[in-house]
Amino acid sequence: MTQDVLFDASRLLSRTDRSAPTGVDRVCLAYAEWLVDHPDYRMVPVRSRHDQLAMVDDAWFRDCIVDLRRRWSGQSTSRALNEAERRLFAALQADRPTASVMSEAPDPDQPKRKKARAWKQYFRAKRVAAPPPARLYFNVGHTSLNTPEILAGLGAQGIDRVVMLHDLIPITHPEFCRPGDGAKHRRRVITALRHASRIVVNSRYTAHELQAFAEREHLPAPPVEVAHLGLEPIFLTPEPTAIRHPYFVHVGTIEARKNLAFLLTIWRRLQERMGEQAPRLVLIGRYGWENEAVLDHLQRSPNLQGLVHQAENLPDTALAALMQGAQAVLAPSSVEGFDLPAVEACALGVPLIASDIPAHRELVPQATLIDPLDGLGWLEALETATRHRPVAPAYSAPTWQGHFRSIEDHLMLPLAASAVAG
Repeated sequence: MTQDVLFDASRLLSRTDRSAPTGVDRVCLAYAEWLVDHPDYRMVPVRSRHDQLAMVDDAWFRDCIVDLRRRWSGQSTSRALNEAERRLFAALQADRPTASVMSEAPDPDQPKRKKARAWKQYFRAKRVAAPPPARLYFNVGHTSLNTPEILAGLGAQGIDRVVMLHDLIPITHPEFCRPGDGAKHRRRVITALRHASRIVVNSRYTAHELQAFAEREHLPAPPVEVAHLGLEPIFLTPEPTAIRHPYFVHVGTIEARKNLAFLLTIWRRLQERMGEQAPRLVLIGRYGWENEAVLDHLQRSPNLQGLVHQAENLPDTALAALMQGAQAVLAPSSVEGFDLPAVEACALGVPLIASDIPAHRELVPQATLIDPLDGLGWLEALETATRHRPVAPAYSAPTWQGHFRSIEDHLMLPLAASAVAG
């Protein structure tokens, strides 16, 4: 018998205007698609409103999922974005460093406009606070956890609550986050520990950090399931891409914890050492928190002009092509919960040079791992990889099929058995 499963769509609804996803956005979309197609469960989309859950129009949300998948994968790319991609690839093919389309510095009014667009989504929800009777509730986007009312209310109704925690970085490394994010995330994690039936994490490292936090707070933890995230199909089917001049790629939000100011300092030294033979660097990602040092390098360093390019909102088709043509993908982060671009690079058979941190040692141990503060180590590795592209070792990539098989085996089957027994 088909059972209703509540899916918290709050984060996806706030992303309907985005042309490219974050890693957490990808997870939310993958879960929505999985539940839509599941033969034994009927997805009921809900969203948080005033510390309660409200129904979301089912037909509209399913259309929204299809549209997001088409847009984020690159199946419906605008003409302007195609032109930006063309100019970026042309700049990388040029014999001499030349400027490409660069994203401008953050617009201070942009968050207000985004918030106004997201606010409209509230009116796509029916004005019904209580969700229908269900067996299970999924929350995989860190939303609806700022207060305990929603999870506690679901528990009082006998609904199993499965929450995914992607990392504890705002708590463990608040220096890399906006002021106040640490306290907000702490409330979210405490809510999950106290009121979730089960918690899913994306790596053993995240599980370790969660357990350590629970012990410090003297809180018992519900069952915790480690399930590595899957990849989109385009990152599992490598295709050869050749670009004449060597370049490297970094994928991720331009923010302090990504260690990009350090990387750009290395790039300046590469240019001083290698001159016209210096490789190019493509930074793919939106501007995030504490990016002033990166902007100073990009806008004011004469050594990096035309050598370093920055782009955002690229669909998966362009992203995969850029990664496959690179000498290597770079991941110099100071801390990660699960580094999706690093895993995608390895799945594509692209060499990876990454920071020697716990998440990378767990997920991509075969990569070239260097301490994130070892400037000479990074300099030597990059110069060597520029002159001779490394050979990427074999890699068994995690898949969404494997992820959801683990979720079903450990979380869904006990639920189904209890339903039969009842």
